[in-house]
Amino acid sequence: MEHKAGYVSIVGNPNVGKSTLMNALIGQHLSIITSKAQTTRHRIMGIVNGEDYQIVYSDTPGLLDPAYKMQEYMMRYIETALQDSDLLLYVVEVKETKHNEKVIQKLKDIHIPLFLIINKIDAATQEQIQSSLLHWEEMLNPQKTFCVSALKQEGLDDLMPAIVEQLPACPPYFPKDELTDRPMRFFVSEIIREKILLFYQKEIPYSVEVEITAFKEKKEITFIDAIIYVERETQKGILLGHKGQAIKNLGTEARLAVEDFIGRKAYLSLSIKVQKDWRNNETRLQHFGYGV
Repeated sequence: MEHKAGYVSIVGNPNVGKSTLMNALIGQHLSIITSKAQTTRHRIMGIVNGEDYQIVYSDTPGLLDPAYKMQEYMMRYIETALQDSDLLLYVVEVKETKHNEKVIQKLKDIHIPLFLIINKIDAATQEQIQSSLLHWEEMLNPQKTFCVSALKQEGLDDLMPAIVEQLPACPPYFPKDELTDRPMRFFVSEIIREKILLFYQKEIPYSVEVEITAFKEKKEITFIDAIIYVERETQKGILLGHKGQAIKNLGTEARLAVEDFIGRKAYLSLSIKVQKDWRNNETRLQHFGYGV
């Protein structure tokens, strides 16, 4: 039997459900999901293996006009995705009409098969779904269109076989037992960042970066040290909270989520450091893995 394998990139505006879709397609929580925009900063790969196929999904940051160097790096991931994929899934929200002309033109110009994914149909009427179909199909002329609810995993049964059918004949790119190309440390840092996105408001979630400085697996417990970087002293105070209660609550919730992800007990130590204007510092950004 011929084996198929390929890279499938998921692109679209912020908050349209790209990460929810990838997590649903691979059956694992690999990408951060919150109601806030810009939750995905890196290009995250999730791998789905079948007997005669391997799909390497790539969840990309939401399309935006960069305001600082970190966002420039984020947009470069999308450029790469548009160039080296075997298939693009362009995700839109069913009630979405806004689009970036440059991106739409780029999607029309590239010679890569494109599937249009109209998401969040569970929150729309049939009339709204039909209107969205007409609007986006006329604009993009996709190879195929799928109306789905990634959150409720509706409409995905037809999508998976269509993706496999589109893959080129190729041996697997990764060992068949791998779920992602990212190390465990990366996902632990993303879990902590996800909890920050959920617990804190305003500029705090967008001004932090999490670095895992120690990850030691002992017989019955994994010891993890993490540094949360912020840009200003005032942000450090907000993260700490009154008498350190906020960071304590964050640590507890993050530890429980980490334990659920790694499948064993964990000890999580959090500290906070101020790194002024790190989002515009090339050296710090590369240290944190941007551009890699």
